[in-house]
Amino acid sequence: MQHQLGIISDTHIPHFKRIPEAVWKHFADVELIIHAGDLSTLAVIEQLATIAPVEAVQGNIELDDVIQKLPIKREILAGNCRIGVVHILGNAQYYARTARQEFPNARVVIFGHSHNPYNQEHEGQLLFNPGSANDRRRQPTCSIGKLFIDDESGNVRGEIIPI
Repeated sequence: MQHQLGIISDTHIPHFKRIPEAVWKHFADVELIIHAGDLSTLAVIEQLATIAPVEAVQGNIELDDVIQKLPIKREILAGNCRIGVVHILGNAQYYARTARQEFPNARVVIFGHSHNPYNQEHEGQLLFNPGSANDRRRQPTCSIGKLFIDDESGNVRGEIIPI
């Protein structure tokens, strides 16, 4: 079976007024949305849930309702693929080591925080940061991502989507 997941991070609502309209277009065919933190408010989950079910973790800039409801990290299963989700993975030079320590059995580790898209395989573990949906910082555009999982072949592929 094939799976498509929508990956988003660093929406920072209400500092930024809304989730970009492009998210609805690009996530229209996903079966699950993963938010890698810095939602800032739980209303983001409610809005995204109009597209597909949402799994999320808290980031480092959250209102109290998010902190009370969401874990700092979690593991989920999408098809046959184990996915670790955390907001902060640390310094880029240690991403691979930190990901393996935090999620030793995960095929994919999704993270956010830096607002810098990242999509690289490290010794059989895909590390994926979609960038920020609302705050491009030093990037040319804001971005989101998609994860493609093929249960039959075991292949997993991430795609960064500029918006």
